[in-house]
Amino acid sequence: MKEPVNDNEDRPVTIITGRVWRRKGGASEGVHVMLVAPDDDSAVRRALESLAAEGYAEAELDQIGDLQGEPDEEPHMSAYQGALEGEVSIVTFDEPI
Repeated sequence: MKEPVNDNEDRPVTIITGRVWRRKGGASEGVHVMLVAPDDDSAVRRALESLAAEGYAEAELDQIGDLQGEPDEEPHMSAYQGALEGEVSIVTFDEPI
């Protein structure tokens, strides 16, 4: 028998990984976007909107999943906390060549 869904239950923090570009044809950066959303489609849409609002011209998103616990290192720890507070948290980093 299926358990009833509790709408009051806390949603997990979703992480989306990929690459972003400030300008088309420019250098890319790695990106981790953390947020809380009702489903994957909403999470991707909010992530793309937030990246555009931060001035990124292009984004290539590779993976999406739910975090199983709080990260233990910065800047991901702060990004996780921001996501729990309703923000879309963006962490960028240099990609290894």
